[in-house]
Amino acid sequence: MTYVVTSVCYDCKYTDCVEVCPVDCFYEDEHTLYIHPDECIDCDACVPECPIEAIFPEDEVPERWKDDIQLNAERAPECENITEKKEALAGKTDKDCKKASEYD
Repeated sequence: MTYVVTSVCYDCKYTDCVEVCPVDCFYEDEHTLYIHPDECIDCDACVPECPIEAIFPEDEVPERWKDDIQLNAERAPECENITEKKEALAGKTDKDCKKASEYD
């Protein structure tokens, strides 16, 4: 099993999670983060760090974000590795960055 960054992260892109990852398995593009499924060790350290609850264990990803499992697997190898916290996109885009649990 691996962890998955869901689309909840898109255009919010808090990066608190990357600092606690012991294996540096986070990757980024200009809008969001991805977790590389072959590098993630399922330690769960990143989950409580995400202020918008965008990270789920692969087998617990809500139905509305199931496509993000494949998206992480495809995009992570193509993107830049991120290991240090950066300024979030939240507040800089038009997206309302709410917690995953607040979506209908």
